[in-house]
Amino acid sequence: MQSCRVADVDLRYVEHGSGTPVVVLHGAGVDHREPEACFEPTLDRYGGLRRIYPDLPGMGQTRAPESVRGADDVLGVLLGLVDDVAGDGPGLVAGHSAGAYYAQAIAARRPAQVAGLALICPLLPQTRDVPPHRVIIGNGDLGDDDFRSYFVVQTQEMLDRYQQYVAPGAEMADHEAMERIGERWRLTDPPADLPTYPGPTLLVAGRLDSTVGYAATADLHDHYSAATLAILDAAGHALPHEQPALLGGLVVEWLDRCTGR
Repeated sequence: MQSCRVADVDLRYVEHGSGTPVVVLHGAGVDHREPEACFEPTLDRYGGLRRIYPDLPGMGQTRAPESVRGADDVLGVLLGLVDDVAGDGPGLVAGHSAGAYYAQAIAARRPAQVAGLALICPLLPQTRDVPPHRVIIGNGDLGDDDFRSYFVVQTQEMLDRYQQYVAPGAEMADHEAMERIGERWRLTDPPADLPTYPGPTLLVAGRLDSTVGYAATADLHDHYSAATLAILDAAGHALPHEQPALLGGLVVEWLDRCTGR
């Protein structure tokens, strides 16, 4: 695992490949292993990409000192990572859930350094019309409460993915730090108040997402001038696990727009 020092935070990350940097951000309460498992097969096959999966402060192997007290501080650390890995050349930024909230903010603040933005089931301040949780495959007797409240497709395959890629990161999370950051989870200058990011954008939501819903993601479509929007049925907040083939195809189309292939 590698590290990037930003102020007093030692940001840890896993890196694969070489080429155009792609920073992929995970959601709250897990670590780099979840997006790595979901995005790496597609990004690896695409080729020519340097894939970077950080552990956000307070999660995985990245500690969150007392100086990290809210979303503004986390964003500052992530901007330092982008400055370090992208340098003067543009890279790509993607995120799932809370990671998408930060990815959106990075693109708004560093548009010259971001050649493409992908938001998957993004956490947004304007979240609305969140549906109740509903299991569509399975009888609800697999796994623990966290698995059952996260996945709408509750098969043995999904439980195996949860136990391998989600639960280990959840067990490592610094809940005291997460609570401290969560009390100030809204950015002082939200992306909606900044100039619109003009680059190739991908917006993906699960129609059955009982965590953030899909309506607020759909609202973003007109906010981005170069956006593809997809709302996937038979998927909830765990969409990257539940609909990997559809998500992979959408990511490839987004990469083609970003790289000009």
